[in-house]
Amino acid sequence: MLQAVPRVDRGERVNVGALLYCKQADFLAAGIHIDPARLRALDPAVDLTGVTDALEAIRAICAGESKAGQAGAGTLRSRFGWLTAPRSAVVQVGPVHGGLTADPEAELDRLMNRLVR
Repeated sequence: MLQAVPRVDRGERVNVGALLYCKQADFLAAGIHIDPARLRALDPAVDLTGVTDALEAIRAICAGESKAGQAGAGTLRSRFGWLTAPRSAVVQVGPVHGGLTADPEAELDRLMNRLVR
């Protein structure tokens, strides 16, 4: 789960996306959905551009785009590991959960509908 934490000192968070890695399907992607009203409920002065930029950087790393720099240059597994490393930032990744799926794209959409949108 990708979570926005507008005020790290308060620890309040809003789900803003999902990250899915499937080694067998050679799949790493992030679904993203920002609800500005929910974020502003936690912090009226939230930097929506900063949150959006952080999420776009995650998407670029997943896709292995050159603009992601060294973080986007490794294998899918190394990119997933980099993305899931704990950090204190405006966008954080929640706990990693394992599972099985035959259709990672559909599973990512299901997770987004259930947990984010």
